[in-house]
Amino acid sequence: MKNYLKFNLAGKKLFPVWVAFLIFSIIPYSLFIVYYAKAATTGEYVPWWMFLLLIPMIVAAFVFTFYYIKFIIEGVEYKEKSLLFGGKFWEYFGIMLLGFFLSVITLGIYGAWYCRDIQRFFLKNTTHDSQNFNFLGKGGKLLVILLLAMYVPIVILAILNINCFNASMSAISWSKFAYQMVVYFIMIPYMYLVYKWMVNISHKDYRISWETKFCPSCGKIALEMLLTVITVGIYFPLAIVRIYKYFAERTIITGQDTVKRFGYDQDQLGDFLLIWGQTLLTIITLGIYFPWACCKIMKNILGRTYIEENSLELN
Repeated sequence: MKNYLKFNLAGKKLFPVWVAFLIFSIIPYSLFIVYYAKAATTGEYVPWWMFLLLIPMIVAAFVFTFYYIKFIIEGVEYKEKSLLFGGKFWEYFGIMLLGFFLSVITLGIYGAWYCRDIQRFFLKNTTHDSQNFNFLGKGGKLLVILLLAMYVPIVILAILNINCFNASMSAISWSKFAYQMVVYFIMIPYMYLVYKWMVNISHKDYRISWETKFCPSCGKIALEMLLTVITVGIYFPLAIVRIYKYFAERTIITGQDTVKRFGYDQDQLGDFLLIWGQTLLTIITLGIYFPWACCKIMKNILGRTYIEENSLELN
C-alpha cells in the first residue's frame, strides 16, 4: 500500500518573508557587489563602512533561512497529520553565530560540527504524530568527507589552475578544458557523500537512510549533469526530478522487523513543463513570484512521493 505525502504551504504565507529577504539581503548585496567591482576596475578604495552593511545582510539571510525551513516543514503532511516545528529563532541564531565563530578560529575544521548542529536543530524540533525526529550523523564523519571530497580536490584544482595560466598559447585551451572537466566531476562525489550523510535520521523506532552504492549513484548524478550541460540547461528540470526519483526510491525506513521504502511517481513531461514554467514566471517577475513557484513545485513533487507500506520482512 502506498501512502502519499501532501504539501499544503501557500505562496502567500511565504511571500512576506521572501520580500523581506529581497529588500534587506539580496538587493543590498547585489548593489554592494556592483560597487565593489566598479571600484576594483577604477582603482578606488571601497569605504570601510560599506563592509558593515554585510552584517544586516547576513542577519536577514539567517532570518529567511529559519522561517523558510520552518514553513516548508510545517507544510508537509503524511497520513492526515502535518509535521510540526517547535524550534525557536534565537536558539537557531545562537547556533549559527557560535558555529561561525568556531569555524573561523579553527580555520574551517569546526565546520563539520557546525553543519551537524544545524541539521540536528531542525530535526529535533520537528515532530510527527507527537514524536520527534533525531539526526544521527556525526561531525567527525562529515569532516573526513570534506577533507577527501572537497579540501584535497580544491588544492588539486588550484594547482591545475596555476598550470593553466602558465601554459603556452597552443596548450592553454586544452588546459582550460581539463580544468573545467575536473571541476565538473570533482563536485559529484562531494554532493553524493554529503547528502548521504544528511539522510541519517531516526523517528520512533525507525531509522531513515539511503540504501545506495557510491559508483552507481555518482554515475547517475554525472549523467544527469552531463545531459544538462549538453542541452545548455534546457534539460535541467528533468535532471532534478530524475535524480530525486533515483534517491527517493533508495531511501529506506528500517525498523526492528520491517523495511519500508520511499518512491516517486514521475510524470516526465508534466514535471518538465511545470518547473520550467514556474522558473520563467519567477524570472519575469524579478523574483517576486518565487514563493508561489516554490510551493507549486513542491506540492507537485511531494504529492507524488509515497512511502510503500507493504513492509518486507528482514532476513
